[in-house]
Amino acid sequence: MVNPRDLRGFGDETENYTFKDTLDWFVHVRDPAEVFKAQPTYFLSEWSYVIIAFLLYCGGPLEVPLAGVLPSWLDYGDGLILDAGHRQLLALTDHHNVSGSQTSTPHTLDFNEFILSPAGLVEVLIDIPYDIMAVKFVHWTWHDTDPNIYDRHYWVPWNSYYFHLAFGTAFTFALNFWRRKITGSDDKGEVSSPGKEIVCAFLAGLCGMPGGVIQFIFLYHPLHDTYGIHTENCTLAIVLVYFLIVWAADRTPRVTSRRQKGEKSHWSVIIIVLNMVIHYGLYLSMAVFGKPEEEVSIGLHERTGPCDEKTDVYTAFGGVLKRQTYLCTDDYDEKYYDFHCLPGGQRVSDGMEWYTICGTPFPNRAEYISVIVLVCVVSAVIFYNLLFRSSRTLLYQKKKETKLKFN
Repeated sequence: MVNPRDLRGFGDETENYTFKDTLDWFVHVRDPAEVFKAQPTYFLSEWSYVIIAFLLYCGGPLEVPLAGVLPSWLDYGDGLILDAGHRQLLALTDHHNVSGSQTSTPHTLDFNEFILSPAGLVEVLIDIPYDIMAVKFVHWTWHDTDPNIYDRHYWVPWNSYYFHLAFGTAFTFALNFWRRKITGSDDKGEVSSPGKEIVCAFLAGLCGMPGGVIQFIFLYHPLHDTYGIHTENCTLAIVLVYFLIVWAADRTPRVTSRRQKGEKSHWSVIIIVLNMVIHYGLYLSMAVFGKPEEEVSIGLHERTGPCDEKTDVYTAFGGVLKRQTYLCTDDYDEKYYDFHCLPGGQRVSDGMEWYTICGTPFPNRAEYISVIVLVCVVSAVIFYNLLFRSSRTLLYQKKKETKLKFN
């Protein structure tokens, strides 16, 4: 274990962090050795997504969602490469690339675009281990009392899963819709001109946001904001609705949705499998071998301050909820971090936005392992059936004289 006192910036407190110049605000690069010493799992997580994104680019065209962050909800640790005022991770953009690309695998079910979009459920399967383990290892922190993210699952807001489901679904739907309208086909095996494909990706990115918001307005906001229903219930409700839509559509499958005799998967499917092994393998390894109590996050976090100051949070239907304006270091409920690694366990002073936090031990490592293993098994079964027992991946006949591609 590295002595935290040897880390650059350890224990420093800054009330208002200032950037060196415009370039430093736009792109900030840290010393990889420093990142690895402070948070080795953060370093590995970032680079795993860089590698996976690179492999996906090699394997074929990649749909790139317009990734964004909600700075009023969370703060990222000081990773290797950050931009937009240290509020956006390069690795997060790669994570959205990976999730967006892997959600194309439900095309193997051969639904039309109105039924295919709920198959974006696979994005949630990709996101769950990332969310759970990244929070536990303080790769980022969630704001303590925001009512929109108050309901948690292993310290991950249920809203995060809802967000990935809603926006992944909206993006998948929009991409198929615009490709059909602009290129005349949503066939994955047919590539149109670069200009048209770029326009389709851009429009899909733009439509993903309003499409996701609509799914919040019609279900989450009425149930949670108006009637005070737990976010877990809202999330499970939309998951079950989308699952039933996919299941019902698959009761009457098209002939092309099933693997035909003599068909063989395209070589690029192996890249998807390799990426899934890297992704799930990393977060399972973190659960089995990782020591979150030895991780130290130095950087921008929720501003500390008085415990009694409140801020209004306005809902989509005009309601007003309350949250604490600042992080109250004497009374906060985020048990995945504390200040035990600081000299004497001294808490951070009020009014600070740049400071050091310390990871905490697993309360029950076996429980975390069981959750990640469960997700890995479910994901393996689903991706196996999508990639090797369904059609509409890039396929070709075994006969040399008749190469056929199906979308």
